[in-house]
Amino acid sequence: MGVDGTWRRSCILVDASATGAKLEVEGSTEPLKAQEFFLVLSSTGLAFRRCELIWVDGSHVGVQFVAPKTKGKPNAEKRLGG
Repeated sequence: MGVDGTWRRSCILVDASATGAKLEVEGSTEPLKAQEFFLVLSSTGLAFRRCELIWVDGSHVGVQFVAPKTKGKPNAEKRLGG
């Protein structure tokens, strides 16, 4: 699903790791060229990953999961100068 919610495509999760996935996309892969989108993993939308498009080969695409940006306090190592 597009980050802005304006488009969605059905897909099959072909392979996945902790850092990314290979998807088989139904229909045009053109909207995916927006570079970032959500991979919705449940019918309710409660399980999802933000993805960045890495490659396209026909109906197959490779994505890298985008880590959430952390806000707040710097970690202890940085505070201690280590």
